[in-house]
Amino acid sequence: MMRIEAEALAFGYPEHPVGRDASLSVGAGEVMCLLGPNGCGKTTLFRTLLGLLPPQGGRVLLGGEDIGALPRAETARRIAYVPQAQAEMFPYTALDLVLMGRIAHRGMFAGPSSEDIAISRQALADLGIAALAERDVTRLSGGQRQLVIVARALAQAAPLIVMDEPTASLDFGNQVRVLSEVRRLAGRDIGIVLSTHDPDHAFAVATRVALMADGKIVASGPPREILTSERLRSVYGVEVSVEVLSDGRSVCSPKW
Repeated sequence: MMRIEAEALAFGYPEHPVGRDASLSVGAGEVMCLLGPNGCGKTTLFRTLLGLLPPQGGRVLLGGEDIGALPRAETARRIAYVPQAQAEMFPYTALDLVLMGRIAHRGMFAGPSSEDIAISRQALADLGIAALAERDVTRLSGGQRQLVIVARALAQAAPLIVMDEPTASLDFGNQVRVLSEVRRLAGRDIGIVLSTHDPDHAFAVATRVALMADGKIVASGPPREILTSERLRSVYGVEVSVEVLSDGRSVCSPKW
């Protein structure tokens, strides 16, 4: 079973450490949500988990192998990435952008096969944006572009996906679409690590959460155990209430 594991990970940039002592493990069918205020190190941690930045200490294992020793194409077959919303993009069609997720399976210079095209169109359809296939992505709304980026990760067909605030630029309906897709993927034994600023999103999809502050994971475990009013107040500096509804769902709201 494919897993991504961070062991006592220190992460950051040359001459600029960001975080330390981060340990986590995510495998098939699991959804790990990272929460924490802006600047706490979530994006830098993700870049290190993906092998885009070398660890400053500890290690990242992907399928039991050190990610730094894997060829980039092999890494891409094992883990996909959904970055934060991007304002500047080249004028590809949405379908062409999603097809880039298939490069790890066919090589950089080989043309897409009929199977690649079918998988990419299905990824767009799964997110309800099949009609955008031939549209120039620079002419799409920010929310539509972000859904296309999610579709690219789906087309990559990797057993693990890292999503950096995938719902940040989306309206409510598209947030629901993406979160529903996260749950569907977990049901297909895909392992997912995602960051969010909304505790309700973690309650909705996470099997486990990791709460970050000042570059460290300060608590991790099941959402109801970790996302308490006291911990959220400590990390975010605001008063909130966490309640369990009659249907068993947990929700978080501010105390005014």
